[in-house]
Amino acid sequence: MGLGATLKWLVLAHVLAAALAMAYVSSCSSGTCGQNAQCSIIGGRPVCSCFKGYLGDPITYCKRAECLDNSECRGHLTCRSGRCIDPCDGTCGANALCTARNHLPVCTCPPGYTGDPFSHCRRFDPSELCHPSPCGANTHCEVVNETPTCKCLPGYHGSPISGCRHECDSDSECGPSMACIEFKCQNPCSQCGKNAECDVRNHRPVCKCPKNYFGNPLVSCQPECYGDRDCPAGRPACFYGICKNPCDGVCGVGANCELRGLTPICSCPRDMTGDPFIHCRPFDKRDLCEPNPCGDNARCEPGHDRTGKERPVCTCHPGYVGDPLVSCRPGECTEDSHCPDSKACIDYKCQNPCVGQCGVNANCNPRRHIAVCTCAEGFNGDALTQCHRIQGGT
Repeated sequence: MGLGATLKWLVLAHVLAAALAMAYVSSCSSGTCGQNAQCSIIGGRPVCSCFKGYLGDPITYCKRAECLDNSECRGHLTCRSGRCIDPCDGTCGANALCTARNHLPVCTCPPGYTGDPFSHCRRFDPSELCHPSPCGANTHCEVVNETPTCKCLPGYHGSPISGCRHECDSDSECGPSMACIEFKCQNPCSQCGKNAECDVRNHRPVCKCPKNYFGNPLVSCQPECYGDRDCPAGRPACFYGICKNPCDGVCGVGANCELRGLTPICSCPRDMTGDPFIHCRPFDKRDLCEPNPCGDNARCEPGHDRTGKERPVCTCHPGYVGDPLVSCRPGECTEDSHCPDSKACIDYKCQNPCVGQCGVNANCNPRRHIAVCTCAEGFNGDALTQCHRIQGGT
């Protein structure tokens, strides 16, 4: 028999011997279990186990355990499987801090970190204060100084904490002169075109071009002109956006108007007179003296010249003397009492009243401002006309 076969028979014999020995063990003896172990019959078979408070191999040797409960361990340790161990070992998540309190592990994320300390801590992002948002509906959350701040979205109003809503959803929620545009109460006149006038009626804009403006009031209203160059020849001047003839309505009734550049010149026609800015009328006699062609203190009256043609006639006012075409001045007198006894007031001058008053061969002696005519000595007759020599007289 070879060596290999021999070994197989030896192993088989040993196994059979052990089996036969076990088949006959049905009770506990002092040698059944190890030191500090106890033997119990369970199901008709002996079972070895370490005494309470002991650890080890109950078949060979059990030794006293380090602890039976947490009270036998220091405060930062816990009793597990009879041993006082650090409860933090493998308890907290990645990047987490662990402190043992009353034999129990307390897991926390360190400053600047957040997350579940029992699974994973990660660096804290301030924006996370707004995720999830602590604000109400239709709001925007923004972190300011590490504090989440809530604001209503544009076009919304209300409490950003409880929720924001549109300023309006229909025109009825706005004043009579406003309209709900893009959920806000706004002036609807913004819908009118450039330079257009707007009147709001029942929340709707009524657009129209101003007076003397032209165009589509919903697009743009433009004046007829911006300068004189934009106007036609018949209306060459631009007045406040309108082409006009500067002569229109400037001159009086019946007057002519001519333009010098853009300046209107008013004048009455040749056969008429008057104020060209008020009224022009046909000439009549009174116009010969209007305006007065005479000098100072002279009066004008319609008259005729030597050919019979009508012309103004100038005379000094009563009590005045001088050239009526140049100037008249007050006379020396207006009555005889203003003159000496031997003179009379003639043509507003104190003159000898005898001049040309007595007849031929008569003498004149002025007295009391009157010419006293007498025939000369040796003459008789009518002293006012002619005195005749007395015949036969000496």
